Amino acid sequence: HDPGQHLATTLRNHGYATTLAGIQHAHPGDATALGYEHAYAGEERDYRTVAANAVAAIQEHAAAGADAPFFLDVGFVETHRPFPEVDEADSRYVQPPPHLPDTPQTRLDIARYGASVRELDAGLGAVLDALDATGLAANTLAICTTDHGLAFPGMKCNLTDTGTGVLLIVRGPGGIAGGRVCDALISQIDIFPTICEVIGIERPAWLQGTSIMPVVREEAEKVNDAIYAEVTYHAAYEPQRAIRTREWLYIERFGERDLPVLPNCDDGESRDFLLDHGWGERPVDRIELYDNIFDPMQRRNLAGDAAHASVAADLHSRLWDWMERTGDPLLDGPVPLPVGASTNDPASRSFLDDLFVARPDGTLERVPNPRTLR
Repeated sequence: HDPGQHLATTLRNHGYATTLAGIQHAHPGDATALGYEHAYAGEERDYRTVAANAVAAIQEHAAAGADAPFFLDVGFVETHRPFPEVDEADSRYVQPPPHLPDTPQTRLDIARYGASVRELDAGLGAVLDALDATGLAANTLAICTTDHGLAFPGMKCNLTDTGTGVLLIVRGPGGIAGGRVCDALISQIDIFPTICEVIGIERPAWLQGTSIMPVVREEAEKVNDAIYAEVTYHAAYEPQRAIRTREWLYIERFGERDLPVLPNCDDGESRDFLLDHGWGERPVDRIELYDNIFDPMQRRNLAGDAAHASVAADLHSRLWDWMERTGDPLLDGPVPLPVGASTNDPASRSFLDDLFVARPDGTLERVPNPRTLR
């Protein structure tokens, strides 16, 4: 609710030149409200255009010889759908994620995803090469991360590890040594305070999260005993909350719906295959508990197991304590759609179906989906 709490605003207030190249989902309007001095405009969002704009920003900063540090946010749309087309022969020898069936449809879907990965890799490479070529790499903290799991059934918009487990790759100064893998539980809210510590500025008083530098410097094995995750609205309303510890994952669903919310899964071959086999009619569990040690794929729900009742009760208590500490709107009941925002009906089949827009009088108006009209 406060765009001024964006990372770009804090860095700009500390003398950083702030630039956005590519997409951002934090604000529906002008990116300058988030603290960016400059944002590259235009409808083209493919990796070539975004990378070219990012490279231009790096080169301009280096050529100016400015003493001021810079913050560049590079928002690639890859590896979101739609994926590039591939020759079906390229899909014969790929392996779908283990929670999906191994079929010609899912293999083709994964092959097309792989083509999108190669595009993203090319865009990232262009940005990192520009840092090297301008001599800025040694003193630049480069962070690569993404906003959710892969756009496949059971992944994106789910609170199992397949939905919340994302890449976090960091290189740069401040004691960050390359070639290491860290297995500590890290949340993306820890990135902002980590940046504050690395660049030597005071963290804002309102800032949540914990710097991960004690783990990076190998002074501690962990900075979090647990991390938390949530879904409220994506394409449609599907409120869920979760707590993840090293050993356990506990998920609670809210609301009345007991079937999958299909618009929250992007269209694609894997989704179509599961829908053809009745996925839309398979009930979802209201409470989920998984043992991450003996069930790393999180497929056996232990929530109804009497032997694990005390574990579920403890995690439920910790989850609700977090919801209270963070002022979770679900504590007051169903979360209304903000005025002017649009959503799919949770019972619809696809995010391409008609939308419902919240009006000031509290009603929802059905409108055509602009994506379908293109």
